[in-house]
Amino acid sequence: MTAAPIIDTARTRLRPHVLSDMEAFWDFFQSPRAEYVDGPSTRTHLWYGFASETGSWALCGHGGWAIETRDGALAGQVCISQPPHFPELELGWILFDGFEGRGLAFEAASAARDYAFAALGVPTLVSYIDRRNTRSCHLAERLGAVVDPEAKSYDDADVVYRHRPAAEGVA
Repeated sequence: MTAAPIIDTARTRLRPHVLSDMEAFWDFFQSPRAEYVDGPSTRTHLWYGFASETGSWALCGHGGWAIETRDGALAGQVCISQPPHFPELELGWILFDGFEGRGLAFEAASAARDYAFAALGVPTLVSYIDRRNTRSCHLAERLGAVVDPEAKSYDDADVVYRHRPAAEGVA
């Protein structure tokens, strides 16, 4: 696979990133909304991260999707990824300012999670979340994930949530 597949949900479209998405990412990473995620300090570093999210599809068969609303607005990103410093395959998300509180992140993350279990055949996913990021912790729990105290993390500030397929009664 060379690009992210398009996944339509009731209110969102998960689509491959396009170059013009980068500006919204730069704005996000310069805002207080990014306080709990590792972000780029320069546009060059943004390029590296953005290119890895899109290029991972060709290299690994998974990566980042843009979350687009039905009216075409870029609302954030959801991804299935495992950069070299991640111990396990992660389901991650970010939501841009003005899109929170509408269930868009839940809808997009559910679709990405279900894709990973069905299309990639992965047995579990994790979400690495800064323990102070209560909104993301609540979202992980709403998605059916549970804290896995045995899971390894790359950051001591994180709590690791474990996602399992619905067939195992947890997702």
